[in-house]
Amino acid sequence: MTQITPKPGIMDIALYVSGESRLAGRDTVLKLSSNENPLGCSEKARTAYAAAAADLHRYPNTDHAPLRRAIGEVHGLDPDRIICGVGSDEVLQFVVHAFAGAGDEVITTEHGFSMYPILARMVGATPVTVPEVDRRIDVNAILVAVTERTRVVFIANPANPTGTMLTPEEVQRLVDGLPQTVLLVHDGAYTEFAAGADGGATLVDRHPNVIMTRTFSKIHGLGGLRIGWGYASRQIIDVLNRIRQPFNLSNAQMAAAEAAIRDTAFRDHCADLNARMRERLRNSLIQMGIGCDESFANFVLARFADAPEAEAADAALREDGILVRRVSSYGLPAALRITVGDEDGVTRVIDSLGRFMADRRGA
Repeated sequence: MTQITPKPGIMDIALYVSGESRLAGRDTVLKLSSNENPLGCSEKARTAYAAAAADLHRYPNTDHAPLRRAIGEVHGLDPDRIICGVGSDEVLQFVVHAFAGAGDEVITTEHGFSMYPILARMVGATPVTVPEVDRRIDVNAILVAVTERTRVVFIANPANPTGTMLTPEEVQRLVDGLPQTVLLVHDGAYTEFAAGADGGATLVDRHPNVIMTRTFSKIHGLGGLRIGWGYASRQIIDVLNRIRQPFNLSNAQMAAAEAAIRDTAFRDHCADLNARMRERLRNSLIQMGIGCDESFANFVLARFADAPEAEAADAALREDGILVRRVSSYGLPAALRITVGDEDGVTRVIDSLGRFMADRRGA
């Protein structure tokens, strides 16, 4: 047996489990388990990615300047206050490595993204989980949980896996209530699906202890390339850049991401389709007697009578070749998270669950 032992907290990490992609005995499945864009990515992004193959022998630039400039132009942000990472997850990792450690506390919420406590334990910090109210982040609970050891607060807004969202006034109250020594991470991976939301940019411009993060994996359809970014004060970004590896993004990643973010017509088309299909799916679930909160993301959380019914619904969907996400590990054993697909995908889900609920009522 090895005498080498990991740092405290590492072995307490529960491995992250991604959404399933395959069903035994089926060549094709409708994958609605990972919140992917049913339309794929922008054709312009594909073209840029292919063109980058000519420079595979070249090291990428280390400052991501063209990509940061494109993000800044599209979103009206200062490029010098943007940092890019291998998915927004890497930017979140930069945050805990830079601002938390052994003896510190990192606040997460009851049904929050499962990577948050993993990141806390990665650096030896203690994750502190606070309760939510009706699957919504509770600002009061967060503020009560803050101690002199608190260094970082993570919120996903819109939230994953619930799809719920705090109002700007609620987030402002949270920021106002936090000590200046605590960094609020406003994770806006699903911002583009929430009409009118700015992902936390206004907060960042007003408060030096706020960082917002975004991703190219959702509406831009580049989950397979792993690209994300963050926006904060110059002081915060300067700190994070000191621990960022210089070549963390490849030429192909940056080329595809720049083309994707500049293709605003594709983005808007995806957002419009998602809004229409999300409403159709939610209304249909409610009519079936399945609980479903209003969602501001590209998925809905279907709530069943109990865990056995949710398990049976999942099995019925699988029989029809449809994969969704069980969320028991998020404290929601009686629920399924269902990615909003295109019109055909939503129809298949509605038909499958409609038959299932009719059989349950008939039983």
